[in-house]
Amino acid sequence: MPDHRWLVLRLEAPLLAFGGVAIDQVGVTRDYPAASMLTGLLANALGYRRTEWEKHQALQDRLIFAARRERESASGPLTDTQNAQLAKADRGWTTWGTPEGRAGASYGAPHRRQRAYHGDACVIVALRLEPAGAGPDLEALAAALDRPARPLFIGRKSCLPSAPLRQKDGVTAPDAYAALQGFPLEQGAPERRRTAMWPLGEGPSSGEMVSRILDLPDLRNWRTGLHGGVRRVVEGTVAPERAAA
Repeated sequence: MPDHRWLVLRLEAPLLAFGGVAIDQVGVTRDYPAASMLTGLLANALGYRRTEWEKHQALQDRLIFAARRERESASGPLTDTQNAQLAKADRGWTTWGTPEGRAGASYGAPHRRQRAYHGDACVIVALRLEPAGAGPDLEALAAALDRPARPLFIGRKSCLPSAPLRQKDGVTAPDAYAALQGFPLEQGAPERRRTAMWPLGEGPSSGEMVSRILDLPDLRNWRTGLHGGVRRVVEGTVAPERAAA
């Protein structure tokens, strides 16, 4: 199997949100970023607008990635209960610097919802685009992540990164699992296995490193803005290389 080049992202912030399937007003968070979330993150860095759904869809269709839990939340997921009194004239902050208004009616009672987050967690992501020759390529993604067109956030606008997302040293590996394993631990990090997720066919599908195989509903139909299908993924563990001395 030929080697591929992989970009490596470090998703680290006081609060992280990897949204899953939402029911009513309850917004959950998964352990790993969704394909649709990473697509939105990269598209935001590239400067795509929401109306450019063809670009978003093409980017999601090309995205291959794996993720490992580098540091866990000490207290588990945090749940934020939000209460907002919404009026028709209310406006909100946007990442492109222009206030955004509302088209809906005013609400006589507070709008209540729950949102889950991971507190002080860190997730490593290794990604590539397939086919490699189409645009944007990895160099364009790397440049956009270093100098994004708009401010970036990890899942929700309140989840601002603690540091630049792209790690300067990418990796070369034959598959997504090997890319995760080949990206070394930080100096001083405990040398133990990390929980991880990778696409089926991009690493082991059986053995001691595999916990389960599942259909993950994390794709978006960017034309309609609705759920766009599932991916077959593997959850298990990975043993990253030691940090260089």
